[in-house]
Amino acid sequence: MYASLVRSTVALAALCVAYPIQTQASDPAHESHHGKLGTVHFEVACNEAAQREFNLAMAYYHSFVMEQMKAPLERTLQADGSCGMAHWATALASLDNPFGWPGNVSAKTLADGAELMERARKTGLKTQRERDLVDALAVFFKDTEKLNHAARAKALEAALQDVAARYPDDSEATILYSLVLSANFNPADKQYGNQLKAAKQLEAVFAKEPDHPGVTHYLIHSYDYPPLAAHGLEAARRYSKIAPAAAHAQHMPSHIFTRVGAWAESVASNTASANADGGKTWNSPHAYDYMVYAYLQMGQDRAAHLVRDGALSNPTPPDHFAAAFSYASMPARLALERGDWAAAAKLPLTPAAGAYPWAKYPQAEANNAYARALGAAALRDAEGVSAELARLQALRDRATELKLGYWVEQIGIQTDVVRGFSAARSGDVKAGIAALQAAAAREDASEKHAVTPGPLLPAREVLAKVLLDSGDAAGALREFEAVLSKEPNRLRGMAGAALAAERRDDAAKARDYTGKIARQTARADGGVDGTQLARLSVTR
Repeated sequence: MYASLVRSTVALAALCVAYPIQTQASDPAHESHHGKLGTVHFEVACNEAAQREFNLAMAYYHSFVMEQMKAPLERTLQADGSCGMAHWATALASLDNPFGWPGNVSAKTLADGAELMERARKTGLKTQRERDLVDALAVFFKDTEKLNHAARAKALEAALQDVAARYPDDSEATILYSLVLSANFNPADKQYGNQLKAAKQLEAVFAKEPDHPGVTHYLIHSYDYPPLAAHGLEAARRYSKIAPAAAHAQHMPSHIFTRVGAWAESVASNTASANADGGKTWNSPHAYDYMVYAYLQMGQDRAAHLVRDGALSNPTPPDHFAAAFSYASMPARLALERGDWAAAAKLPLTPAAGAYPWAKYPQAEANNAYARALGAAALRDAEGVSAELARLQALRDRATELKLGYWVEQIGIQTDVVRGFSAARSGDVKAGIAALQAAAAREDASEKHAVTPGPLLPAREVLAKVLLDSGDAAGALREFEAVLSKEPNRLRGMAGAALAAERRDDAAKARDYTGKIARQTARADGGVDGTQLARLSVTR
């Protein structure tokens, strides 16, 4: 009976991916969005009909459903031709998800945004608050030839802070300021100053407006870090209920579930997200990547493969950074999480290189190169390693050209991991360990991006494997446990820790980790012992 239940669950998940459940779209012009997208009242000095449509548009915005904002904003202007804030909201939506900046903001977007600011002023701004909000957003579109993204994003943060201070009772001003403050975090700041300040402000609004979608959404982003994640569980469990019509609202809780290692909850969250999106936007592949990662941590490899295959079968894959990242990552995860080096070394770039604009997304394509390079290194294929290292360097150069500073560093870390692993596998273990220690320190000094549930293979986990293979069980245990402190319930980390504990005769710790693995993989694929699967993934 139990095996039948598992098979049924996997089959249902596969069907949901291949044939997403369609939901009947409501007509927001005639039907209230309350209860479907949450409760938002973003006050504008426009007539009642325009205000209603503007609220709907901003409800979409707060769940990052930017593509749905156009129609209600058009209806806002139809209802009140002097409602200039509709143009402000259009410009805000054009900037897409702030946690994807600057890669998702084009030069055309910046030029169009400046024009929209002028259009907002000419159309009509009837209060000082509206003029202040337009002036604040306008700073992001100014001096684009002179100021880089970081400078303009910081200027926007400061301008929104001023607006929030000027209107302390205006929840929407506080929420927008908190969003940009959180998105402008410094990856090297391990005190999480921006994130905690944003969270404090959002928690105060949450107490007053428990059904506001932006509050819970941005709290999840603000707590999406290993030491903070547990604080985000309440927001994670509420957001999907606040905005059931928003695919992103169904997905976002999985950011926290992933951080705390709640894999079954992550699968449920992302299945709901993919179903709500129906495969139409970048939300679906993004949800699938998180789902694949979660299934793999539970030893449910068949389900992970079905999700990947369903995602890659889309004949018109979305042209979006989050989608591209997912398409490159899912196949890589399936190989690397199981130590299937031969499969990793031969990974194709999917969707097919000739049919997808990979050149726009070097940070996504780098995941394919990284996996292939690790596979080649494990197989001691020096020529293959050299080819993929050259590719990683070219992709890093492209990311530099696109001014993707964060991703330049991440590709650099991937390059150093490959060099260290290759050296160790080729016999120079001492040099390999030194290189991997340096790469792990660089990775620890950074933070994972919201686009990914986790690194394809954490640098410190690769270091731990090399130490385990070289006979240093104590060192390996230390490093595997360091990985688990950042990535709780990570299957390979627990398997490595269990093996290392056994080899240093720490029977109690080995039993503890083995027991956790057994419980986490209790629903592993039929006929597969989850504990053995986990151990093989580390020792291959």
